[in-house]
Amino acid sequence: MTTWMTEERIGVGRLSLTGDLTLPEHAIGMVLFAHGSGSSRHSPRNRAVAAELNRRGLATLLADLLTPEEEVRDARTGELRFDIGLLSDRLIGMIDWLLIQPQTAALPIGLFGASTGGGAALVAAAERPEVVHAVVSRGGRPDLAGPAVLEVRAPTLLIVGERDPQVLELNEAARSTMRIRAELRIVPGATHLFEEPGALDTVAGQAGEWFTSHLSAAMAR
Repeated sequence: MTTWMTEERIGVGRLSLTGDLTLPEHAIGMVLFAHGSGSSRHSPRNRAVAAELNRRGLATLLADLLTPEEEVRDARTGELRFDIGLLSDRLIGMIDWLLIQPQTAALPIGLFGASTGGGAALVAAAERPEVVHAVVSRGGRPDLAGPAVLEVRAPTLLIVGERDPQVLELNEAARSTMRIRAELRIVPGATHLFEEPGALDTVAGQAGEWFTSHLSAAMAR
């Protein structure tokens, strides 16, 4: 399977953000990543998940939600990583960008959010219900999405480590609140970062199955 990889400059309002676009031949969908606290498009965990999605024929866009200057500021203060309004607005801008690029416009979109990026992904899914067809959250913070969780229409998979009790509780609450199909899957023995042997492979496999199922169905409509 031929795969094209390019670094893109993504216009979001007045900003230009950087993203790594991977496009397998005959892709069945596009997954946009929303990184978590203090992370970027270079996150090794998200790149490992993206590689598995690419293997399954899914295109991926791993993009920085902060500018280089903002990343420096956030590393010092930690404030922007919890600014879900800012992060979700930029994620929505990237969704809109994908919809007008010739190579991605026809692909149904899924969102993969990690940690605080999980909250941003849910807000973006609620704001773009006609084009976001699936959401996966890894160790996410759905509580940060606020009332937007009630407006999400895309099938949502919440993946949490067994040894991440506070985040597990937040995800259990979100699942019981959401109005659409939402599943919570617990990875045995895993902590928040899924650093235990095999834990991230489990996340990648479950995310791959979820996106393949829902995005291929959307593609066939």
